Amino acid sequence: MSPITTERLSDDVGIEIRDVDVDRLLHDDEIPAWCLDALEAHGVLLFRELHADDDAQVAFGRRLGELVKFPHYANPEVMEISFDPGNPSAKYFAANDHWHLDGSLDPIPAKASIMSARVTASVGGETEFASTYAAYDALTETEKQQYAELRVVHSMSGVQRRANPNPTPKQEADWARWPVREHPLVWKHETGRRSLVFGATAAQVVGMDPDESRALLLGLEERATAPDRVYRHSWTVGDMVIWDNRGLVHRACAFDRSEPRRMHRSTLAGDEAIG
Repeated sequence: MSPITTERLSDDVGIEIRDVDVDRLLHDDEIPAWCLDALEAHGVLLFRELHADDDAQVAFGRRLGELVKFPHYANPEVMEISFDPGNPSAKYFAANDHWHLDGSLDPIPAKASIMSARVTASVGGETEFASTYAAYDALTETEKQQYAELRVVHSMSGVQRRANPNPTPKQEADWARWPVREHPLVWKHETGRRSLVFGATAAQVVGMDPDESRALLLGLEERATAPDRVYRHSWTVGDMVIWDNRGLVHRACAFDRSEPRRMHRSTLAGDEAIG
């Protein structure tokens, strides 16, 4: 394979990939395996100002694996992330401002996400990423032993209450329709690596006093997402970013929601349950 130039984006997370255009993503036979290996190693891959349209993004995503279907969108393999009127999922997107991994309420979470910037905010609207592998590695040996036995309840209510602390009865009824999942706090991956499973959906450590549970989960989140452990991506129209959903948490940064910020995301289906 022809050489690929990369540059680190932060100490813990991310590389920018250069010398790769849309044509190469779609036709170089060695690119899919290279990208998946790089994703495992670095967590975030940035293709700056790539300008891949939806068809190219989907075609590339299919080279990496199976894509999740979003039936309420014109292209079911591309979800529009925006607060535009008529977006069928917009009511949930305010919670994206809080740290989370995609699919924590699904039987098998997403493997990775591919997102391209179509319209950017004039101020704010960045996306931040933090490694949950690094979060586990930074634990003390005592903490690793203690947390290996803990299980955590994850719920839609948990994440949505952060964005909507005074919900209406209609909102509460909507959230209650979603499944509740119980996951280990420590994810023992098939690769042998370990990561922590936390974030805004994490509502309660099973069997722990609620106040102690809240303090533990928020404390882990704060440590893992300290500024020196985070890569913050400032979007330019045409940027495409791929991230490892199994080894990262991410969040959107605040912006004026009256502005038309719009991202197009394709999601690589997972093949490994949290365990």
